[in-house]
Formats: sequence, structure tokens, C-alpha cells
Amino acid sequence: MKTLGHWFTSPWRRSAAAVLAGALPVLAFPGPALWWWAWVALVPWLLLALTAPGGKRAAYDGWCGGFGFMLAMHHWLLPNLHVFTFVIAALLGALWAPWGWLVRRMLGGVPSAGRVAAALVVLPSGWLAVELVRSWEELGGPWGVLGASQWQVAPALRLASVGGVWLLSFLVVAVNVAVAVLVAVRRARVPALAGLLATAAATSAAWVWSPRPDAGERVAIGLVQPGVVAGADSAERRFDREEQLTRRLADRDLDLIVWGESSVGFDLNDRPDLAGRLAALSRETGADILVNVDARRSDKPGIYKSSVLVDPDGPTGDRYDKMRLVPFGEYVPARSLLGWATSVGEAAGEDRRRGSEQVVMDVADGLRVGPMVCFESAFPDMSRRLAADGAEVLLAQSSTSTFQHTWAPEQHASLAALRAAETGRPMVHSTLTGVSAVYDANGARIGSWLGTDASESRVYEAPITHGTTPYVRFGDWTLHASLLILAVWGIGEGVRTVVLRRSAPPPPAPPARTAHGSPARPGH
Repeated sequence: MKTLGHWFTSPWRRSAAAVLAGALPVLAFPGPALWWWAWVALVPWLLLALTAPGGKRAAYDGWCGGFGFMLAMHHWLLPNLHVFTFVIAALLGALWAPWGWLVRRMLGGVPSAGRVAAALVVLPSGWLAVELVRSWEELGGPWGVLGASQWQVAPALRLASVGGVWLLSFLVVAVNVAVAVLVAVRRARVPALAGLLATAAATSAAWVWSPRPDAGERVAIGLVQPGVVAGADSAERRFDREEQLTRRLADRDLDLIVWGESSVGFDLNDRPDLAGRLAALSRETGADILVNVDARRSDKPGIYKSSVLVDPDGPTGDRYDKMRLVPFGEYVPARSLLGWATSVGEAAGEDRRRGSEQVVMDVADGLRVGPMVCFESAFPDMSRRLAADGAEVLLAQSSTSTFQHTWAPEQHASLAALRAAETGRPMVHSTLTGVSAVYDANGARIGSWLGTDASESRVYEAPITHGTTPYVRFGDWTLHASLLILAVWGIGEGVRTVVLRRSAPPPPAPPARTAHGSPARPGH
């Protein structure tokens, strides 16, 4: 590793390498979707940090890598937020500075086998602490959580049912640490290999022993995706197109029809004509319709995004108002301080209003559904709460039309697979312009995606399941365990420092001096 360190003696060269190393994991996510790449993608970043000449430089390597990771993960925001995308990436990237320092602390120099063994749990715990902080809604939410790259891997989805996406992140980082040790620390290859074997054993145990959802009857759900509708009267024309596509679902014996986010651009209390047309569609198709209203409310101030259920008699009164809003897209955090973002990009000119609680809705034939809106499907705790409250099918109404030709639609649709596997409930991801998808209770895709070039309606049949997954029952235990590991490690390091100081020999006494201040000579 001395050769590697020699190449990066220049601070600028090293910083650029850290940015590139931090960006590498994005290739494991959709669109490239190279899921296997996630298991080694952190190795270059780890090697840089552990060979840093000091703790301060390692922290800077962590910051630069975090900047690269955040910028690559949100690169599709550049046309909308412009220079502010770099500002956000730099601020969020700073969260990885302590992690970079921790990498060098655990693996720098010639670490002992015991320290390497500790690193296999401490470094993944540190990564999860970063993911926990950045998952706060105001900091952008859990978009691009490392474990989410495993959404199409059946064994990984089984692990998600045990410990959520957090358990996947922990194991992915642990494997990366083990591989970095195999490359850089020859004397500690035994604990590294043991860590790899432990990960394989945990995956196998979860595959064999974790409970599987009990499948029962199937429900038929129709998705309506109108596609891109632009222009000054786009809200009216979009409604017309959705009405046409919904009529094609008549005589299909459906349990529910789902429209995408912002599918209705008018408050239905102000537009009884639209409410009447929706009721007529429900009668014609024989199914309730879940629409999403994005409009200024007539009964309270402000603009809301709301899931509204409509049956043959009109709106039923079941309504869910979106609780977690997209920073800058739907509101500007600390607008008095950051309001200037609206002048350099397409940030929200007016803040949307928030709902106060999640809702489980009863639709025809006793089916219970739990709606979420767009960004909310990234939050594991929201789908977990809906499943615990009795939802039999999870629904996400979304729209990524602003980012139609980027990696965002595919990545957003992939999140529903994780939420389904975590909760043991089928999940529907219905969008205006693609990608729309449906997953069964194991996170396996049902049928094919409705891509960003599709304007159609399609029926999906999903088996209803019963039972409770360990993740729904025990929650975010992986996060709690990681914080406990960090606390124990910190206390241990503190005790070790105190013991070393007390056991160190006292410094030698200064030589005696004569009355004139010069050192005394022997014999004087």
C-alpha cells in the first residue's frame, strides 16, 4: 500500500480520486443496476482512507468521497437545481468525514487481527449512522441507501424482511471492508475471510429460517399511466386521457384502480363535474378508484397532495394527505435562509402543506390498502407502520415526469420491491409517466414494468398475504444495534487511552542546574 500512497501525495490528486471513488457505488443502482458491484464498490474509497497520512486527511477523504457519492446519486437534479446540486452534495458529503477518520483509525498502519475483526462491525455501524442522519426528511430522505441496490436479489430481499434495508447496507459495507483488508492487510486475512464467511452464513440462515408470507386469495388492481401531457391546459387533458384509459378496464373484475400522483389537478369539492365523472368511471368499471389530488384545498388553506378514494357514489371521504415532502421540490427548508434556491433552479415557489397521520383505507370487498405518495416510498418506517396497522396492499402514487429521461424513474420504482419484502405485503407503484410496477410480498416483480414511454392501463394480480415479518415486528433493530456498537467501541477506546496514559513511564527529570543556570557537570 506504500505504492498507492505515493501516487496520492498531492492533496488535489487525492481529493479528486476520493470523489471518483465515492461515485462508484451508483453503478449498482438503476439504471445500470449492477447489483453485484455494490459488494466491492467501496474498496477504492476504503483504501484511500486507510492509507491517509493522518486522521485529518482521512476525514477529508471521507468528505470528498461522500460528495462524490451524493453528487452521483442525485446527478439527475442538475438540470433543475443547477449549482445548488453541488452545494447539497458538499453539505451531505460532510457526513462521511467522521467515517473516513474511523476507517483510518481501525485499519491504518498495520492493524492487529483483533482490530480488523472489530472493524468488520464498527465500520458498517459507522456507515449506518451516516445513512440514518442523511435519511432525515429535511436532508433529502433515504434515497440511495446502499442496501437498496440489492432490490432484485432474492436472498437479499429475504434479509430485508428480517432487518430492513439497513441490514443489507450493514452487510454490503462489511463485505467491502473484508475485501479491502484482503487487498491491503496481508497479516489480517484470516479475520477478513471469517467476515466473508459470516456474511454468507447470515444470508443462508435468513433464506432458510426467516418466515415466508402465507399467500391467500388474489386481488386484481388496474394501473392507469397517462404518460407525458404538457401545455397550459395539461391538467384537463391529463384527466381526459386517464378517463379514456380507465374505461378500457371495464368488465375486468377489478378490486381497485390506481391513478398516479397529481393525476387530478383540481380540488374535487370545487369541481363537482370531475367528481361526477370519477363516480361514473367507478360504476362503469365496477371498482373503486384511488386518485391523487394536487391542488389548493377549498376547506383549508394551502396546497396539498392527497390520495382520495372514489366509489360509485363519488368521493368516499377517505383521504390521505402527504406527510413527507420533497425538499426543494415541494417546499424549501428554512425558506428565509435558502429561498434564493428558487432563483437558480426549479425549487418550489410555494411550500406544500403536510398531512398529520397515515391512513389505511377500506375499499370494495373488504380489501385494506395503505397509500403513500411519491417520495414516501423511500421511507421504510412508513410502509412498516401501514402493514402493522392492517394494510393488505401497499400503494405508492408517484410522478417523476420532470426526470423522465434519467435514472430516477427506475430507481424510484425499485424501492417498492424493498418495501414489499420488508413488510411481507404486495406493493403497487403507480405513476403518471413511468416507471410503474407491482411486486409480490417477497419483493418479486409481477408482470412487466410500464416504462417511461408507455401511455396505457394494465391489470396486475397480486396474492394477498398474512403474517408478520421480523422487520415489521421488531423494527429498525439493525440501526439500534449499530449505534450500540459505536457506543461500546467509543467507550472502549476511551478506557484504552486512559489506561495507556496511566501505564506510560513518567518523563525523565530535567538535569540539575548550577546557580548560574548551566547544567551541572558530574562531580560538581
